[in-house]
Formats: sequence, structure tokens, C-alpha cells
Amino acid sequence: MSRSAATKLAKLAQEAKGCTRCPLYQIATQTVFGEGPVGARLMLVGEQPGDQEDLAGKPFVGPAGKMLDRALAEAGVDRGEVYVTNVVKHFKNEPRGKRRLHKKPNRYEVEVCKVWFDQELALVRPHLVVAMGVTAASALAGKAVTLSKLRGQVVAFPNAAGQRGIVTIHPSSILRAPDEAGRRAAYVGLVKDLKLALTQIAGLARAA
Repeated sequence: MSRSAATKLAKLAQEAKGCTRCPLYQIATQTVFGEGPVGARLMLVGEQPGDQEDLAGKPFVGPAGKMLDRALAEAGVDRGEVYVTNVVKHFKNEPRGKRRLHKKPNRYEVEVCKVWFDQELALVRPHLVVAMGVTAASALAGKAVTLSKLRGQVVAFPNAAGQRGIVTIHPSSILRAPDEAGRRAAYVGLVKDLKLALTQIAGLARAA
């Protein structure tokens, strides 16, 4: 990938810092832009930054990020070679005492913010995108989706320039599972989906 694409991505990240396209910037600490190399074969897309990501200014560094790192390692994926981002770049939250609780972004917030993701996708040009969670999958599909119906297959995302990808759970859902058995099953499923992504990327490379 050309150096100019990396320069454009860096400029885009800088531009996104001043984003006021929706009201979420008023309650978030900062914009949390995507992170990873231009030309990455794999792009992981989540919903939005969480509390720790909002404070650090980096995607997937909190509890869900640690869970993702663990799953990536078990699947044989080097996170340093992956581009990680969210469809919404500000942390939507509701103060509850000293805590800030996650609130799901609405359709308007997702669509308005997706302008940043669309440009990331065009510059990074991954071989495959993994949409993690319903919000990300629906944003890329351009319609409401059911994860269980799409998992295990490669799809084209109409609302992401037809980009090929797969859908999986968001790593935060593993943390919310009611018991250890549920957490283990969800984690195993995530690892399986990441391995599928690697298999698909290898197949695309052979076909090129």
C-alpha cells in the first residue's frame, strides 16, 4: 500500500478529532479513531468505544479489548497486523454516580458517523472485514440483521461498498454471559469465527 494512503489515513484521523456531526461529542472525552496498518488484510469493526477507550483515545483497550486480544492470539492472528475500528467514534454513555454506563447508539448516530468508517475502509482496503456485534453488522449490511443467521458464512456488505466479510459476536457479549459455561461457549465461538476469517483471507490470497 502506498505511503500516500497512510498519510491520508493519518490526516483523516486528525480531522475526526474535531467531529461534531452528531451530539455524542458533547458527552464523550474524545474521538476514538481506528488503529492499525494501511493495507491490513483483516479489519475488525465494533460498535463504539467504551469507557476506557474513551479515556485512552484508542480502540479495544478495555475489558472487551483484552478479551479480543486473547481470542486473536488463540486464533493465530497478530493484532499488530489487523486494523481495528468502530462504526461510531464517540462513547455514548449515561452517567450513573461515578460510572458511565454504555448506551447503544441509535440509527441516526450510526449513519452520521459512518462517513469516517467509509473513508477508513477505502484507504485500508482490507481483504476481509469482521463485523463484531449486531450494531456493526447492521451498519455494514444497511439493514437489521440476526447474527445467528449470518455466522459461519462470507457475505457482501451492501452498505460498505460490497466489501466481503463475516459477522461474529462482540467480545463484550462474552463478559456479559450469565455463567462460566456461557462465557466459554461464546469465547470458543469467537475464536472459531476469527479462524474462519483467516481461512477466507488465505483463500483469497491463493485466488489472486
